[in-house]
Amino acid sequence: MFRSHTLFMLLVAHLSWKTEAEFSSEDCWSLGFNKANLFCPYCDMLPKFNLDVLRDHCLECCTPEENTHTEKKYAKAILEVCTCKFGAYPQIQAFIKSDRPAKFPNLQIRYVRGLDPIIKLYDKDGHLQETVAIEKWNTDSVDEFLSTHLDNEDDRDYLKTNNI
Repeated sequence: MFRSHTLFMLLVAHLSWKTEAEFSSEDCWSLGFNKANLFCPYCDMLPKFNLDVLRDHCLECCTPEENTHTEKKYAKAILEVCTCKFGAYPQIQAFIKSDRPAKFPNLQIRYVRGLDPIIKLYDKDGHLQETVAIEKWNTDSVDEFLSTHLDNEDDRDYLKTNNI
């Protein structure tokens, strides 16, 4: 009990130092929020669990739920995973070892020791925008996500789109 109370107080103290208008993905991650998967209505549920103190920071990290289907596009993605965890994530291994990654020229596969599979999404300037945990995804989910959220470089290249 004492340890969890101390951990909670450290978290509250850590939250109080940040005063920017909106937190980056890294800021949110360090505060215990996954910006890519956090929708704002969840922040409104915090007071029900006596976690009112986290609500303001939660709102800085959340994504409003929108009814429009305009998906945010990213210039680059990096799929990071540890090969030692392929046994635990056979669907991710199947995606990586298939020909599917070749469909995405702006996708990089990076092997990071001990890491569960994630996808990091970057803007055109190379700044990290989102981090998405994909450990429960299958090969089709990874493929669909990348097709939806990665810019298709062929669409931006004049010579490739105007074949003669």
